[in-house]
Amino acid sequence: MKKLYAIFSFMLLHVTLLAQTQSPAEFLGYELGERFTPHHKVVSYYQHVASNNDNVVLQIYGKTNELRPLMVAFVSSRENIDRLETIRTDNLKRAGLMEGSPELSIPVHWMSYNVHGNEAVSSEATMMTLFALVDPDNTKTKDWLTNTLVVLDPCINPDGQERYVNWYQQKMNQVLQPDLQSIEHREPWPGGRPNHYLFDLNRDWAWQTQVETRQRLALYNDWLPQVHLDFHEQGINSPYYFAPAAEPLHLQLTDFQQEYQEIFGRNTAAYFDQNDWFYFTKERFDLLYPSYGDTYPMYNGAIGMTIEQGGSGRAGIAGYDAQGDTITLKDRIIHHHTTGISAIETTSSIAGRVLEAYEQYFTESSSNPSGTYQSFVIKGSNPPDKVRALLDLLDKNGIRYGLSGKNENLNGFSYQSGSSGRQMLEKDDIVINAFQPKSVLTQVLFEPEPVLNDSITYDITSWALPYAYGLEAFALESRLDAGMPYEEDGFVPNQPDEETLAYIAPWNATLHVKYLAALLQEGIRVRYNEYPFEVGGSSYPTGSLIITRGGNAYVSDFHQKVTDLANVFNINLGKTQTGYMDSGKDFGSSHVRIIRKPSIALVGGEGVSSLNFGEIWHFLDSELKYPVVILEQGQLNGSVLQDYDVLILPSGDYKEELHPILTDWVAAGGKLIAMEDALALFADREEGLLQTYAGEEEKERLESVIAKGSEGDKTAPFLEKERLEISNYASGAIYEVKMDSSHPLGYGSSGKFYTLKNNSRRYALIQDGINAGYIYGSENHRTGFIGYRIKPLMANSMIFGVEPRGSGQLVYMVDNPMFRSFWEAGKLVFANALFFSMN
Repeated sequence: MKKLYAIFSFMLLHVTLLAQTQSPAEFLGYELGERFTPHHKVVSYYQHVASNNDNVVLQIYGKTNELRPLMVAFVSSRENIDRLETIRTDNLKRAGLMEGSPELSIPVHWMSYNVHGNEAVSSEATMMTLFALVDPDNTKTKDWLTNTLVVLDPCINPDGQERYVNWYQQKMNQVLQPDLQSIEHREPWPGGRPNHYLFDLNRDWAWQTQVETRQRLALYNDWLPQVHLDFHEQGINSPYYFAPAAEPLHLQLTDFQQEYQEIFGRNTAAYFDQNDWFYFTKERFDLLYPSYGDTYPMYNGAIGMTIEQGGSGRAGIAGYDAQGDTITLKDRIIHHHTTGISAIETTSSIAGRVLEAYEQYFTESSSNPSGTYQSFVIKGSNPPDKVRALLDLLDKNGIRYGLSGKNENLNGFSYQSGSSGRQMLEKDDIVINAFQPKSVLTQVLFEPEPVLNDSITYDITSWALPYAYGLEAFALESRLDAGMPYEEDGFVPNQPDEETLAYIAPWNATLHVKYLAALLQEGIRVRYNEYPFEVGGSSYPTGSLIITRGGNAYVSDFHQKVTDLANVFNINLGKTQTGYMDSGKDFGSSHVRIIRKPSIALVGGEGVSSLNFGEIWHFLDSELKYPVVILEQGQLNGSVLQDYDVLILPSGDYKEELHPILTDWVAAGGKLIAMEDALALFADREEGLLQTYAGEEEKERLESVIAKGSEGDKTAPFLEKERLEISNYASGAIYEVKMDSSHPLGYGSSGKFYTLKNNSRRYALIQDGINAGYIYGSENHRTGFIGYRIKPLMANSMIFGVEPRGSGQLVYMVDNPMFRSFWEAGKLVFANALFFSMN
């Protein structure tokens, strides 16, 4: 009797809890679509649903830069919720990341919303979908949840979403105003799309440079779901997109990953057709670049899909499209909700096949990898702190590696030369092979040349990690196993030593830049050498940091501070008790120069690339913890600029009237760093050194090549015009750049840098200036797509240059060395420009 009473009491409690669950409209006080919902209210609604439903579990997995919570909701049947940990470990067992056999047959269906903050329909739609999954009257969702675990991330980018929603609430009319000229449809710079540091989080999955991504991917890789949907918005004149995806499709994608998209696409199309909603598939959104919310899951065994609703931040609550139809937020919400429900239905209906294909994916890819290159070797002779940065990325992505443990001659592809030949394997080389659970992701991140079955792509076409990290490496077409586990040499903390005249730190990795920034913040004087030197049996290359006791007498606890900071970054310091060199310049030489703590200003605001601005801002503020003042173009005048030593112009469109202001400031001793499009402000002027062509002869020769290449395009079919247009562009082409390692811009480079070219710009080698980095021949293209019309322009062109102007310098960076903050080797070049004298 007691048992029956207990069961009855539980059932009564369960019904009461469900009855207390409010719909989004009841909870918020307005119907979804009448206005945008601030992030804290989205969080509150999720908390409300979880507290009133025993089949919903919330997990806070982190917080943003602006301290907003990041969270997911796990939704399934009560029975499945009670077995969450078993479902999670089952996935890892299927993937080969844990030993044992899975116990249950429950696929994990993950849906992420609002990675772009001003695509804010997503967070509205997720509340509708969450309620549909707990609504006691919705028998369909109840059935699906018996064999499927649904994971909802309501907002990947809360800081961007809140930036957009707060702005829009201030500008929106009470009377519906769809006219796109109205202020509510015209977001100011930088818009709500990016996160706090203005990064596009949908391009950061693999690289994990941002705090939101790192925390999310730690959770994601703990679960490794079978299906992942990424909800977006596109331009207001594009109706709706869902999978199947467009070409190019990476060759490593499996038949089932593509088949699921087809099944889902047809299922979703049926819902849309019933309601006369327009949509398109198999266009625009391809599956190649590995750091998207669809491709990263694909390369980790899941079915990854991008979902795009027409509207975006421009549409607001309602906006007119090109046909004069009104696109409302309410319509956009129901479209995304319908797609999410269709996807859950698809997974549930073929749950067995989904799990079987998932397990087969990992079994086959790790035992018999299908890619051309199956093993990758990072030379042990690389600077250890540069290697450490790469291994940190591999650890974040769950990619395994080990030490070679043997010496052997092998035939492989050298990333440095761009060709195959004999390679020497040595005992301390690091081996990463594809015979592991993260097989496909490993091959994709290291592949020297992704195969393009269509040259029209949505993003860059090359990203091989040895280039991005500036490491000597080679790839093998055969299996090479590590001979022993990789273990870092145990770091022995530096000890303060009152007898030490100078501590010496290396300069070849971002870690060393962080150390320098920390020293300068402590008011410690740091020097660098313009020539290599030897002292006490140790050799030090140009650019090494020298922290002398002399000149730092005013620093209390000098020895303790220098060594403590080095220990924070695990940097081994050299020591000397004399300033007399065995070879090279003594420490009192004029060639051993002081690094003065620069006062840095960064230009942002209208006209400036928010992405490039964000990369620089994040590097200084978040990575280096170094102070930076942010100015807008309208603030730039002589009286303001005199307070700063370094001015950074990110890529952008700068007003002509700034040219004399900036060049006068440079001539008075300032250092200006101009990047990508910002170079146009200084190019092809009679009084400047920056020229597109070295002279009329080079101009005529190269322009004739371009003209000749375009002759056949005049009669090309109309529908081929887009394809022909790409012959004028570069989409992530990697070139080897010859660096002058004797010049400060080349310090730590060992004479080479690999630039990622995403533009068609070229500039001639500077006459009477410094060509610190340049492409010296047409054979220096390593990988990635570059159009045939512009490819001839790149030979003998400047990439990094310095133009002396009066007492100051103009530093030119034709390509962006900071690209998405994952081009690690470029950070050192940028730091060289910041901290070292360019004279």
